[in-house]
Amino acid sequence: MNLSEVTSEIKNLDLLAKQVVEGFITGIHKSPFHGFSVEFSEHKLYNKGESTRHIDWKLFAKTEKLYTKKYEEETNLRCHIIIDNSASMHYPIVGKQTVGNLNKVGFSAVAAASLMEILKRQRDAVGLSIYADSYEYYAPEKGSERHRKMLLHQLEELMVSNSKSTTETYKYLHEIAEKIHRRSLIFVFTDMFQANKNNEALFEALKHLKFNKHEVVLFHTYDGETEFNFNFDNVPKKFVDVETGEEINLYAENVREKYKELIEGYFNELKSKCLQYKIDYVPVDIHKAYNTILTSYLTSRKKNK
Repeated sequence: MNLSEVTSEIKNLDLLAKQVVEGFITGIHKSPFHGFSVEFSEHKLYNKGESTRHIDWKLFAKTEKLYTKKYEEETNLRCHIIIDNSASMHYPIVGKQTVGNLNKVGFSAVAAASLMEILKRQRDAVGLSIYADSYEYYAPEKGSERHRKMLLHQLEELMVSNSKSTTETYKYLHEIAEKIHRRSLIFVFTDMFQANKNNEALFEALKHLKFNKHEVVLFHTYDGETEFNFNFDNVPKKFVDVETGEEINLYAENVREKYKELIEGYFNELKSKCLQYKIDYVPVDIHKAYNTILTSYLTSRKKNK
């Protein structure tokens, strides 16, 4: 669902997530993913005393015999969502988070809520981790509605929070990896900015997440207009690193070409490293729709069945 033109304040994250998922489902109605919900397996003869809830009455009309629809186990997959809550994820600076005006952490929260909605419809269990300069929040994978509401509340709190924290992403990914014991599908939302620039250590941590045969999807979250295209007015500006406090004064036009060359090289390096470690790399512009994220879930789910 493309919500970029909508500017209403986000007051109910659960409702917004439902709207995102409904729009997505409408868009894929005739795609290979058509019909996803609880996966139907086969018919079996109805036994007296069983619940009549799953009797196939259309088949009864044809055969005059009672059959029930047999479904796959209630929880088919375990998913864990990880969100970077460091200072750089609170860029760009916005007042109130609105649907069409989100910072990176706000976008990640809405995306996570949308994933949780589609996970609920698939009866998949979900857990959540949030980190910055500490491991701020952890909830294990569960499938209950009460658990989902608790996670939604945490995401809503995340959207109204402020962060001045730096982060060493790799450190907390190692901690999270130690907590997730059963094979899971893991989604990581991070802008890949670190104070120490130690990318090798970061990828060792991502590799650790793969240790127990987890599938890992890295959503590289960024602001396409400014962080990738470097679209700033050509007037002198002071650029401040929100995590280290370093400052530089310059004209954007003077460095744009070189900046884009370097940032494209960095994106390609990330993609190459992820390919090496068999991690799904998905660059996500926060000004785009959420379809890429939900499609990544469905693709990963089909691979894990």
